[in-house]
Amino acid sequence: MSSPLPPVAAAGLGWGFLGVAAFSLTLPVTRIAVEGLSPLFVGAGRSAIAAVLAAVALLATRQRCPAARQWLRLAVVAGGIAVGFPLLTSYAMTTAPAAHGAVVIALLPAATAVVAVLRTGERPAAGFWVAAVAGCACAVVFAGVQGGGFGRVHTADVLLLAAVAAAAFGYAEGGLLARELGAWQTVSWALVLAAPLMTVLTVVAGLDQPPRAGVAGWAAFAYLAVVSMYLGFFAWYRGLAIGPIARVSQVQLVQPVLGIGWAAVLLGEDLTWPTVVGGVAVRTRRGTASRPAGDPDESGRTPEARRRSRRG
Repeated sequence: MSSPLPPVAAAGLGWGFLGVAAFSLTLPVTRIAVEGLSPLFVGAGRSAIAAVLAAVALLATRQRCPAARQWLRLAVVAGGIAVGFPLLTSYAMTTAPAAHGAVVIALLPAATAVVAVLRTGERPAAGFWVAAVAGCACAVVFAGVQGGGFGRVHTADVLLLAAVAAAAFGYAEGGLLARELGAWQTVSWALVLAAPLMTVLTVVAGLDQPPRAGVAGWAAFAYLAVVSMYLGFFAWYRGLAIGPIARVSQVQLVQPVLGIGWAAVLLGEDLTWPTVVGGVAVRTRRGTASRPAGDPDESGRTPEARRRSRRG
């Protein structure tokens, strides 16, 4: 029988799950939004509105401005979660079913963990890399089958894979920064940093294609701006900050299953066998990420405590 997780590790996983639950609606809701709004307006506008909320929160709580070196790292976070992911997924959802996108996006746990390994110097066991490669293979095969063959993988799949890469860097770097700035402060500063670009893109999109959406479309857009783009990161970055990042990132394995379910409920998408099998295959991939320096082991002891114990 496996020993229970120490309280710190359990807390990280718990906060991570809350963030994933919020994010699981993102692709289905984006699919609803782009039916009446342009993908550029949806992708840029959600970030611009979230940036307003972030600025208000930062000013109201009188947060100290990040240091110069932290701004450079915030640029990585902003490029991943405030610019790259929302724009790329918005364009992908104009053609791809939300359930299909949920399975391809299931590469995020492996991608985030790999970036965290490279960024923090963790040394995962061989089983971690085997599991990561297996998960990637499942998603790539799924995309090929759904696209009608590997020679016909759709543009939407390329956009979704690029979104995965962007988010992986934003998640991993954001998780590290959250240990210094705080969870909600990290996403808030990243959104503020991206605000000028995303505001301009929102205005351009609105002028080029005036937004005309029904109640459902605007409600979907509001969810993306308030929850997917902002509040969800409160829990997600808190979980990553508690860490270890590579371990907490694996909570995202439940996201494709939740996303496929939401696509069926909200959009009436058919649960085809390739979609269900793809979601389950990626969901059941397991990774055994190693523990980064300074994190407690299963008993809750830090490396320093373990060294003292051995000396005693």
